[in-house]
Amino acid sequence: MYLCTDISKTILGKFDSYKVALKSLPRGASEYQFLLNNEFFANIGAEDIQKGKLTANLVVKAGGSSFDLSFTIEGVAVVSCDRCLDDMELPVATTGHLTVKFGKEFSEEGDDIVIIPEEEEYINLAWFLYEFVALSVPLKHVHLPGKCNKDMSQKLKKHSAKDGDDDEFDMGDVVVTDEGDDSETLDPRWDALKKLKEDNN
Repeated sequence: MYLCTDISKTILGKFDSYKVALKSLPRGASEYQFLLNNEFFANIGAEDIQKGKLTANLVVKAGGSSFDLSFTIEGVAVVSCDRCLDDMELPVATTGHLTVKFGKEFSEEGDDIVIIPEEEEYINLAWFLYEFVALSVPLKHVHLPGKCNKDMSQKLKKHSAKDGDDDEFDMGDVVVTDEGDDSETLDPRWDALKKLKEDNN
């Protein structure tokens, strides 16, 4: 997990409903609930997950100079099938944790400790919620046997030297870059599939 301040400045104005006013919280536990729907993912603008319907429950424990945030997220994320590029639904059930402290500027201390400026009253959790969901999605996702787009599978098979059933067709090893928002493949058939998808549209 990382705090991307450049992305935050661009997108967080669209996510006022995902703010938590830390400074005004009473001591003890406070509970919140957020909906992560198609509009949420469209506004985030990341390529990995573009649709979904999930509920995020948050418990914030305020204790002096730090705040303990515990997340429970459940629902369905919609991603592209690595084989046919059609949408597919993936169930999501994940948890997350953040410790938030006040300091001089935005920064991170470890994987789950976030520092926000002392003058900030709120923390906007939209990007963190997206990351918890994205990290729970497997790197490789394909439809169950028989569920792939048959036309795309047949067209791709014609461009492949591999024989066998469409549902057993292997797209090769997927490599995810450090940035997490682009993926590339060691298999040139991936480019051929993208071109076929564009032609089909």
